Amino acid sequence: MTFNQLRTFVEVATSGSVIEAARTLMVSAPAVSAAVGTIEKELGVQLVERAGRGLVVTPAGVVFARYARQVLALLETGKAATAEALDPERGQLRLAAVTTAGEHVVPRFLASFRARYPEAGITLEVGNRDRVWDALEHHQADLVVGGRPPGGGRFVTLATRPNVLVLVSAGKGKPSVREVDMETLANSVVLVREEGSGTRGTAEELLDELGVNPRTLTLGSNGAIRESVQVGLGITLISHDAVARELDEGALEEWTCPGIPRQRAWHIVARAHELLPATAGLFLTHLVGAEADRFTLVREA
Repeated sequence: MTFNQLRTFVEVATSGSVIEAARTLMVSAPAVSAAVGTIEKELGVQLVERAGRGLVVTPAGVVFARYARQVLALLETGKAATAEALDPERGQLRLAAVTTAGEHVVPRFLASFRARYPEAGITLEVGNRDRVWDALEHHQADLVVGGRPPGGGRFVTLATRPNVLVLVSAGKGKPSVREVDMETLANSVVLVREEGSGTRGTAEELLDELGVNPRTLTLGSNGAIRESVQVGLGITLISHDAVARELDEGALEEWTCPGIPRQRAWHIVARAHELLPATAGLFLTHLVGAEADRFTLVREA
């Protein structure tokens, strides 16, 4: 089983078409079919089957495609890491970050890192918890900035930084903090992120602890939630990093009650039991050495 055969099967599994896979790979359709057939023969299982004029990946094919993608990504990671070891300052930094961190925490660290290492390449994928942990596990990213990583021993936290979650409502034009009771909270509309968001999970956990069941409204981004709170659509639990300017300007008002603010942490996370690529290690060193809002090293990479 060769690298090209694996890549060919992944393209077939992704597109559901031998012809589309051949077009993407710039080879003939018979060559694609032959590559898939060779893998099927070696594995002793059927990976794809005909369905009308197209193809359907079998359950066994779905499982194998997942591992094939991981193998291909790991090989690309190894190639990049080998080159980076010779010159980390010109390597590729591959980051993934949950939405709040990607929008409000990571950019300033990337700016100072790029100013220091202008020839380093940088990619940043921003998504919800499920997406970023999947990217890290499948070698599509080398570091994740997010909340506490899932258990199971797949990931390791290298550094942390405080992440304070605050409850905010529409402001009155000047900075203010208001203490509220449970009745006020229960009668409010709470704006929450989509399923899979770590902040949403924390908000649901908090409301359950407080024993209140307010109405909720789901919005798909921090920006939409922030604007909606400012015009009085509801209240929300959100990272202080995401609303610091609005609180300072009085566009938002902070509410406090038992359990709020909520103390959490941003985690810098890598895959466990693997060497960190050199450029990613350089970025980790930069994070813990930054003068303002720096991360604290938890474990050596």
